[in-house]
Amino acid sequence: MNAPLRIAVVGAGRMGADHIERLHRRIAGAEVAAVVDIDRPRAEAAVAHIPGAVTHTDFQEVLDRDDIDAALLATPGFLHEQVLLPALEKGLPVLCEKPLTPDAESSWRVVQAEVAAGRKLVQVGFMRRFDTGYLALRRMIEEKTYGELLTLHHQHRNPTTPAGFTNEMIINDSVVHEFDAVRFFTGEEIVSVQVRIGRSTRNAPEGQRDPQLVLMETESGVLAQVEAYVNARFGYQVSTQASFETGVVGIGGDQEPYVRTEGHWGGSVTPGFEERFAEAYDREIQAWVEATARGEIGGPSAWDGYATAACCEAGVRAQSSGETVPVHLEARPSLYA
Repeated sequence: MNAPLRIAVVGAGRMGADHIERLHRRIAGAEVAAVVDIDRPRAEAAVAHIPGAVTHTDFQEVLDRDDIDAALLATPGFLHEQVLLPALEKGLPVLCEKPLTPDAESSWRVVQAEVAAGRKLVQVGFMRRFDTGYLALRRMIEEKTYGELLTLHHQHRNPTTPAGFTNEMIINDSVVHEFDAVRFFTGEEIVSVQVRIGRSTRNAPEGQRDPQLVLMETESGVLAQVEAYVNARFGYQVSTQASFETGVVGIGGDQEPYVRTEGHWGGSVTPGFEERFAEAYDREIQAWVEATARGEIGGPSAWDGYATAACCEAGVRAQSSGETVPVHLEARPSLYA
């Protein structure tokens, strides 16, 4: 039996702490060996119940060790590049939570560094690709179960937004997932993005325009629409409806028990993304661990992270201009063919 992969988790905040628990309690073939966080007490609290796990305040301390097999990166996106580049130079596999980096230019530097390393080492954390409904819909598209895919209609609704959540973050933190989902479903690049902003909810904070409609087009002409409504108040809802030549398929509908009792009927809505995609996160991390043990990645690549960053940049430009903005991509390296 092979020894478990020894994982260093970088970042012990909301996502990092969640992944630490996931690795420790639900993932086979891996163990949390170290946690890196500039806030050492937070790191120590995150691993207090994990025998043998140690803490560091600097990722270089992990790179200096010879007993770490891989890293899981869960810091804010603007800190990713400074971890990814030295990890790639050392040949250390990394699961990087989205975004790969906050902009296409820095994401392209990561792609180039991985190409220089000669093999795929970075998996990007677009967990929706591991959701049961997403996988089923992609299979229908690939197999042309109902003919050709014609359009995609996405709903991305959050109950509310934290302080400081800007218009740009609606694209970069929310619609980023739909950019990747459209690429995942169609197997094509997105060539243009348009954003329409109309009547705004009174529940949006000052300066934020919500909801927003995002329209994108793929290489073959598939149109995809996203309703991004991030102050919807009722809960967290992510759903997709795909229109085919001979049918329409919906995923992500209400999944909770539907109850009728004492003159009332209904169910409940998941409060956040952790609950909605809990199983997808588990499958994502398990796939990454198993692929890493084989010297591979088990999901979205650095190219996927770069391409999605380019879509986000086009989306932000479209927000301010009101125009349809083309998505610019560098030539895809053969490593990602």
